[in-house]
Amino acid sequence: MHTARPGPPAAPVVPSAGASRRAGAVVLACLLVVGLLGWAVTADLGPLLRVDATVRDALYAGDDRSRLMETVLQVLTAPGLSAVRAVVLLPVLGWLVLRRAWWTAAWVFVAAGLVGPVNGLLKELYGRERPQFAEGGARYESLAFPSGHASGIAALVTVALVLAWPRLAPAARRGWLAAGVALALLVGVTRLWLGVHQLSDVVAGWAVGVGWTLLVVLVSGALPGGRAALRGPSEVAR
Repeated sequence: MHTARPGPPAAPVVPSAGASRRAGAVVLACLLVVGLLGWAVTADLGPLLRVDATVRDALYAGDDRSRLMETVLQVLTAPGLSAVRAVVLLPVLGWLVLRRAWWTAAWVFVAAGLVGPVNGLLKELYGRERPQFAEGGARYESLAFPSGHASGIAALVTVALVLAWPRLAPAARRGWLAAGVALALLVGVTRLWLGVHQLSDVVAGWAVGVGWTLLVVLVSGALPGGRAALRGPSEVAR
């Protein structure tokens, strides 16, 4: 009778150099987008202002929108709020702590929890006012560039995708990526429908959210195989 012998232990998964390079390239691209748009905003660059004005006027839902429309827009824009981000991620952080995945919990907290303050510092740096409309508009007194809702939802989606990626099949990855991008786009567009941001505010916000989150991912080693990565099912038994 033959006894099955255990095979050699599985080799540890190491972060892919290609994945790190791609993530680093995205971080640099996001930094470039924010920097160029911020320069154009502070310099009152004519082409940017014209594009912003055209899109703003075309998409603004108007001051006379119904209560139902207002309610729908507020619901659709809510995923960009820090409170919603907290409601979604606090259970995740609790689950990670119960699994003793300390490094994973730490990077998730830093990425999702500090994107708001980072975005706030950029708002103070660039000092752009909210859009102005002839009939009133939202009349927010807070600053506009970059959009906090856009950066918040972009960070939330990026965190979720990085966490889930090792556990998803290739087809599921494409589906979840498409869903995440659609959600970020929807929240960004609602800021234009509500008349509280310009297009450049929203684009810069998306860049801040994605760039900041991936920077935290790279620094903490949260890509698959890194010390802060959430282990996939095949790694749990090791």
